[in-house]
Amino acid sequence: MSEHLTEKQEAVLKFIEEYQLAYGKSPTLREMREHFNVSSDNSILKHLNALKEKGFIEKDDTPRGIALLQSVRERLEGTSAVKLPVLGFIPAGGPVLTEEYVDSWMEVGEDLAKSAEGHFILEVTGTSMINAGIFEGDLVVVDTKKTPRDGDIVVALVDNQNTLKRFIKKDGKVYLKAENEEYEDIYPETELRVQGVVQALIRRYH
Repeated sequence: MSEHLTEKQEAVLKFIEEYQLAYGKSPTLREMREHFNVSSDNSILKHLNALKEKGFIEKDDTPRGIALLQSVRERLEGTSAVKLPVLGFIPAGGPVLTEEYVDSWMEVGEDLAKSAEGHFILEVTGTSMINAGIFEGDLVVVDTKKTPRDGDIVVALVDNQNTLKRFIKKDGKVYLKAENEEYEDIYPETELRVQGVVQALIRRYH
């Protein structure tokens, strides 16, 4: 932590940086209030004004008036964007990039996906992976060309059902493990086909 900032100021600055990197713009006061679970604009404004006085941010009075941080500008300018399809679910036959299945498109940096080919984004549903830090509504970047290794988190087709789980190889057997004690391990009755390996997580703060 910077010696010039309090712990709360550092937390606010970090959130601003993460939000700017994810969306290319600054969070609103409401979004910051919701993220830090506070009811008053004043508590956020106090930290923003302190950050401004100390030279860590530049801001005006518009809703998204915090200028892009220097660290964010450098990373965004040095990163080529890759446009990937966002899928709400995976058809049984695998990722199908047609209007029927693509919910939207999202640009990500090359640090998340080197190219559009062989990659897609899946919106997570359910709570089976919460102990791995993956929550409902999160987005995962999936590489369809990567060979799964023991312990990888994968999107898989198991007996004609899609699921997001941890890939486990043990004693010559392959199965899928949830990261939530309320869910049982999944052993395929007829088929287990990995459709892609998760290589990044994107969390939207709204």
